Amino acid sequence: MAFELFYWPGLPGRGDFVRLALEQAQADYVDVVRDRKSGMTSLTRIMDEESNTPPFAPPFLRDGPQIIGQTAAILLHLGDKLRLAPRNANRRLWTHQIQLTIADVVAEVHAVHHPVSTGLYYEDQKTEARKAARAFREERIPKYLGWFERILSNDDRGGKWLVGRSVSYADLSLFHLVEGLRYAFPNAMATQEDATPRLHALHDAVASLAPLRAYLASERHIPFNEDGIFRHYPELDA
Repeated sequence: MAFELFYWPGLPGRGDFVRLALEQAQADYVDVVRDRKSGMTSLTRIMDEESNTPPFAPPFLRDGPQIIGQTAAILLHLGDKLRLAPRNANRRLWTHQIQLTIADVVAEVHAVHHPVSTGLYYEDQKTEARKAARAFREERIPKYLGWFERILSNDDRGGKWLVGRSVSYADLSLFHLVEGLRYAFPNAMATQEDATPRLHALHDAVASLAPLRAYLASERHIPFNEDGIFRHYPELDA
């Protein structure tokens, strides 16, 4: 039975973290809202259903009778099934920890252009966004990327990937994070190239994976845009 992925139409956002894992594993899956005319109806119905374990928001994944929400939880579930996580329990937990840290970065990225409220338009909070962007560019980007670089530098099991000698879902997610940051903050990211060579080598290694390369070149891949999490406003990348 195919996995069913539910996410907002026309957005890469948090949904692409899951798509990358499914695509790299060449898994049988349906991107429900994109692939079915009734997709949005199905998405909202599941969220509104009376259930003890309802998903709060997309993305969420249906695997048979089970519905899993939250990007990191979905990838934790898929890691074993798609062979994108270590077999060792401690290293599986470490992979999950890395994914949760990536989720922290994503939340901060969104807060840059919506620092006051997600219910307001960006245009209604530009002044606050400029202040948030400066702190994010100067303090948070170097701190987060430095942490990922340190992981790659300290690993004693190969050094190419974040966890061990084979690609994991955390590597795929870090690739998407770097792509998103390069789109949203190209000037700020350019200043980090020399300080994070292993991180950018990992990005290039993921980009060269055959299934990922095919996905990124396909119509299934959704480009970054100003409706998603990673948005390029030149005034925020001064």
